[in-house]
Amino acid sequence: MKIKALALISGGLDSLLAAKLICDQGCEVVGLHFKIPFCKINIKKSFPDIGIKIIEVDLGSEFLKLIRQPHYGFGSNMNPCIDCKILMFSRAKELMPGLGAKFIITGEVLGQRPMSQNKQALKLIRQRSGLDDLLLRPLSAQFFPPSLAEKEGWVRREKLLSFNGRRRTPQMRLARDFGLNTYANPAGGCLLTDPNFSKRLVELLAHDELNLENLELLKVGRHFRLGDNTRLVVGRDEGENRQLAQLAQAGDYLFSPQKDLAGPTSLARGLINQELIFLSSQITSAYTDVVGLEKIGVFYRKLPSAKDFAHQVVYLPKERFTHLFI
Repeated sequence: MKIKALALISGGLDSLLAAKLICDQGCEVVGLHFKIPFCKINIKKSFPDIGIKIIEVDLGSEFLKLIRQPHYGFGSNMNPCIDCKILMFSRAKELMPGLGAKFIITGEVLGQRPMSQNKQALKLIRQRSGLDDLLLRPLSAQFFPPSLAEKEGWVRREKLLSFNGRRRTPQMRLARDFGLNTYANPAGGCLLTDPNFSKRLVELLAHDELNLENLELLKVGRHFRLGDNTRLVVGRDEGENRQLAQLAQAGDYLFSPQKDLAGPTSLARGLINQELIFLSSQITSAYTDVVGLEKIGVFYRKLPSAKDFAHQVVYLPKERFTHLFI
């Protein structure tokens, strides 16, 4: 009977290579992908078929608690990388008995990330998660003491690697050797490392509006703060217009220009009065192809009602509301 390993799968190249290395040593590998609100990876589409089953576990609500005040702080933006890994590794350990897994593997590479993959941080994460020698990092294993899997002979240490630093060339070469030509780009797509998204998130936290619904909204469009309790999001293209219509919930207002003009769908959320309805309509007009018109018609409705109201608004130049942009 094969020894079973649980592989933490981010969707990027490193976790793919780590899983493949252990598969090739004769272990049965089960992939575990944690879904968080800030990750853009669609694991079912992005992860190549290397013969392993992928389990998805949603960490949305738990991650919201973490992001409010991470014990080990943030990286260069709003990325609480150390706390994030401790949370994921702890949850992975809890899942091990039910899956019959004997050890856990990750794609971490020593020195690749300044905050969470230096030697001190890697040791801290291993200890604070409670994994200790249950954790094997195949790509950099030669830099660490032997794990349980190596001591028990479940994997051969001499077949593990000594990747180190930020250069990706060794990983890409190994991928070619394995015949893996399709994989996600390096850095995986965590929105918390993006300066613009982080700025929006800081603003959301400052207004005590952090929840899963508002986080989904942060990923779309141009954002404006109309009042202490009011946000307007303006779509940037047809795809975002559709997304905003899908993300709208009861109590939100949707705005769109008259049907003969190309323009955005806008979504207003929060405490909204007639003055803010009119301002939202004017901002919507600023991103509409007005072709020289001084006034345009803007439709709006409050969900869940399907009834549209319409009014005429004077086109508002963008420089008049730049101070509202988040």
